[in-house]
Amino acid sequence: MKKTLITLAVLAAATGVAQAQSSVVIYGTVDAGFVSERGGVNGNVNKIDSGVASASRLGFKGTEDLGSGLSALFVLESGFKVDSGSQDGDALFGRQAYVGLSSKTAGTVTLGRQYTPWYNTLSKVADPFAVGYAGSAKNLFPANTTRTSNTVLYTSPNFNGFDADVAYSAANNGNESNVSSKIGRQMGASVGYANGPLNARLAYNNTSNDVAVGGVVAEAGSARNWLAAANYDFAVAKAYVAYGVNKGANSSLRNNGNLNAFNYVSAATSDDSTTALIGATVPVGPAGTVMASVIHVNDKSGLNADANQFALGYSYALSKRTSTYASYAKISNKNNAGYTVGNNSNVGTGDKAFNVGVRHSF
Repeated sequence: MKKTLITLAVLAAATGVAQAQSSVVIYGTVDAGFVSERGGVNGNVNKIDSGVASASRLGFKGTEDLGSGLSALFVLESGFKVDSGSQDGDALFGRQAYVGLSSKTAGTVTLGRQYTPWYNTLSKVADPFAVGYAGSAKNLFPANTTRTSNTVLYTSPNFNGFDADVAYSAANNGNESNVSSKIGRQMGASVGYANGPLNARLAYNNTSNDVAVGGVVAEAGSARNWLAAANYDFAVAKAYVAYGVNKGANSSLRNNGNLNAFNYVSAATSDDSTTALIGATVPVGPAGTVMASVIHVNDKSGLNADANQFALGYSYALSKRTSTYASYAKISNKNNAGYTVGNNSNVGTGDKAFNVGVRHSF
């Protein structure tokens, strides 16, 4: 009840501001689909799922012109589940929550809960499925680099197609932050070039594995993730390619949290692996798009817990804001690799999944 009252108060306040100031916008996505999963220990699972193609969300964003090319900005974004109407997670604005300043000549600095440069590279440059549908690249790419709290992010202006960003996030492990800011620390950066049909980007993320033991910091190294990605629009099709290198403990965490989803104990996650993707999107008629990708995980540890994913999808735009979609993906796990086929918002229960649904944005 308390959460509901807080949400309603925020909505009322934001709506009032929006009426008085045109720079404040209320936006969102409502996405729901039928999902059929196969191959896991739970057998055949059929359900209505929320956020299959894109996570369902409600957000508020705004800017204020401060003069001399400087502006203030903010974003508050909350996730919810269409199938049940419930809030997604405990935090009211668990998806994004940040405020900052932007200069046309010096760049933008934002503070709060934000996406990492590594994840933005995966979702916006590398994956033809945009980390959604059954073919989401999140099924096989590392899951430890999505968002960070307590983050300072700097984004440069665009210089003839080139831009860069760098992020620092400290002490995200609750009370352990009183011991050392290194515990839970993440640092990331990316640099990219986008001009005409070409969009290419190189990203890096470093996550400290240090923990507090008896009030003392125990050195445990770090998880290090590199990602190079590019796409090129040939008009008749857009080609995608990506290659990731993952080093150190916790550098290859599975999206399903190492869940024992099959009739075996899933292999331990690797501290030395690579992940490669090739894919494409193909326009079909005035409103349709075919999506396809192949992803390979090469586990270089002694376990050789490799995996391959093959995915195919189709999206049809009914309007600028509404689309229908269908997608299918299959993962081949080797040597007890425990990857599952999920979608944008859920990790899935088996090694095969089909989904069909509707997405509306406002």
